[in-house]
Amino acid sequence: MTRSADSIDFIDLKAQRRRLGSRVDKAIQRVLEHGQFIMGPEVAEFERALAAYTGARHVVSCANGTDALVLALKVMGIGPGSAVIVPAFTFAATAEAVAVAGATPVFADVSPDSFNLDPQSLDAAADTARKLGLRPAVVIPVDLFGQPADYPALQAVAERHGLRILADAAQSIGGSLDGCMAGKLAPVSTTSFFPAKPLGCYGDGGAIFAEDTETARILESLRFHGKGSHKYDHARIGVNSRLDTLQAAVLLEKLAIFPDELKARDAAAGRYAKLLERNVFEGAVRPPRLASGATSAWAQYTVVLRDGIDRDAVALAMKAKGVPTAVYYPMPLHRQTAYRGCPGSAAGLAISESLSRSVLALPMHPYLDQPTQERIVDTLLEALP
Repeated sequence: MTRSADSIDFIDLKAQRRRLGSRVDKAIQRVLEHGQFIMGPEVAEFERALAAYTGARHVVSCANGTDALVLALKVMGIGPGSAVIVPAFTFAATAEAVAVAGATPVFADVSPDSFNLDPQSLDAAADTARKLGLRPAVVIPVDLFGQPADYPALQAVAERHGLRILADAAQSIGGSLDGCMAGKLAPVSTTSFFPAKPLGCYGDGGAIFAEDTETARILESLRFHGKGSHKYDHARIGVNSRLDTLQAAVLLEKLAIFPDELKARDAAAGRYAKLLERNVFEGAVRPPRLASGATSAWAQYTVVLRDGIDRDAVALAMKAKGVPTAVYYPMPLHRQTAYRGCPGSAAGLAISESLSRSVLALPMHPYLDQPTQERIVDTLLEALP
């Protein structure tokens, strides 16, 4: 289908680029001039700036968000025989990192309201892992679509089972829970700077947040081939996963406008909620809900369609009128070929199954205006049966 001339951008990175203007060009030029393309000064500067923004004690950047998870699991000593509990309703990278580390992903269900890991399902998943002869070692809550998971409730369950928490904050940097920013809600957290993320670079990038100084020191070694006292002294087996200096330079400029963009994202989410509340009929569309005390980075604005509505037909009808949508995620992880042999919570994964059939993401970025959102919502409602 040909793209309409007045098609809406799902994520408008061009508008952000126009706002940044020559700032990014100058930042890149500075790197080109000093020539320190690997671990140049902008890398450490960005790590310090991101730590200051989130309140995290340490930030260790790396090549991408998946590597961030792998490195975090590695520093936690996770390997064969360990069970790592992850939500079934998320992107594959969370479970992939567990498998790459040599551990076994065990799937738990999510809450229908927040889309985040359900504490009761976590409890059942830990019991399932133990019955299978695995050692429940870590749980990785994913702050899906920008809203932090319920860490206090998850912590209570984790303590009963001896689980450590590793927060997957790939979508939630800028979000908070009870005044604590994502990146500081667990002893170790990770994030991604994939271009579509609220804080994204112009390629791949990631970071690990750590509250413990020794953990951060080991992570700095692990991302650089296990570097010891100098480049050719390797204290441990590591990987090659460093954030490019050029990407750090871009991220520094984006971080400078990030608080303002978050306010704009929140305003856009508020407009969506009012438009949908005013127009939705017979419970056909349910807007996302924020938990008490939570703020979201609004990485996505995902609505839930009522059971029985043909989501594909709705999406096609909207696309025909120049309004893009997306589905995050059309298949829960336990149904995907690579993970079908992995165990799941004995309590079942019914919510993950249901959401995968009914979620629909609407355009979301800081540069949405009310007329555009009115068009999006009107088009959605017209497409409903």
